[in-house]
Amino acid sequence: MSLYSASHLRGLRMIVTGGGTGGHTYPALTAITALRARLAASGTEPELLWVGVRDGLEARIATRAGVPFRAIVAGKLRRSTSPRDLLRNVADAFRIPFGVLQAVAIVARTKPAVVLSTGGYVSVPIGLAARLFGVPYLLHEQTLSLGLANRILSRVATRVLLSHESSTAHVPARARGRSVVTGNPIRAEILAGDRAKGLAAFGLDPAVPFVLVTGGATGARQVNRMLTAVLPDVLPYCQVVHQCGSLDIAEMRQVAAGLPPALAHRYRVLDFIHDEMPDLLAAADIVVARSGAGTVAELTALGKTCVLVPYPYSAGGEQRVAARTLAAEGAAIMLDGDEATPDQLRHTLRTLLADPARRAAMSRAAAAHGRPDAADRVVAEILAVAARG
Repeated sequence: MSLYSASHLRGLRMIVTGGGTGGHTYPALTAITALRARLAASGTEPELLWVGVRDGLEARIATRAGVPFRAIVAGKLRRSTSPRDLLRNVADAFRIPFGVLQAVAIVARTKPAVVLSTGGYVSVPIGLAARLFGVPYLLHEQTLSLGLANRILSRVATRVLLSHESSTAHVPARARGRSVVTGNPIRAEILAGDRAKGLAAFGLDPAVPFVLVTGGATGARQVNRMLTAVLPDVLPYCQVVHQCGSLDIAEMRQVAAGLPPALAHRYRVLDFIHDEMPDLLAAADIVVARSGAGTVAELTALGKTCVLVPYPYSAGGEQRVAARTLAAEGAAIMLDGDEATPDQLRHTLRTLLADPARRAAMSRAAAAHGRPDAADRVVAEILAVAARG
């Protein structure tokens, strides 16, 4: 507490930037929520401004959270060498200077005590403007390796906040001394799930192992097809709730309708799971999911036994790296490439369902990688840097 006295806490002004995807946007929102709660305990609240792209996810999330939002123009450097992406890079090259000028004007007018960036190409102009005005600047990286925007900005950041210990090796050498591992901020409600409520919400039997299958908010066709092929063989041993995404919901409902009557009650499929997700996660004995940064942060923080099917086309193969890292530590089972098949999923689920001791060991290993206090750690860094600034 000595680093951030009441005078520093009062009227703390912060710019938040980052977005484009949920992986960048939701950690920013979680950090904002935790900061507000921290300052509310001291009888004050922060003055916030979220800077992003007008039609980006961050604009909708900021509005929903009651955070003032300012849009800027931003260009993206694509690493693809396809003619289409090369042309888009040329067009965006003319947008970047304009975005930087907008960012300079915003920082000059706002006079923030600190800037927090969670990545994405929109964060680059604000990061450069913060450096120009000498404003303390923190960037947060969600993935194991740094994204392109964060690799650029780490050279000018006051603090580089990492989600994983092994990420330090990916930070430019001159920025490593300014790096700290905080973890990836997780929504408080995810950590507060109620197992009994999760089971009751879907009429699940507490005596039967429960498998939660999700491809994320939009679903994952690869995961859906794998599950379709194995349901009749695994439902005698478990019950399944499946978030399949809106594109496949009609097909998956047909699959559900075709199940043998003795098994049909053990399978529930939805296009999207809303407020029940924290309770379902708390109730799940096994989770089958993609291995995006946010998903991995949640599953490890909760210490869940998980089967990870990495998205094959994630930037830099990041999902494969994350899943492989956990699998090597006995904290997950990875099904990827030639092993991402119905046969392998069937074998994996039946093996885990028959071996509670192995599930418990995987759960402990996953929890060892989890950082449920990540949001609080990020807030502590924000306040410490703002106090020194």
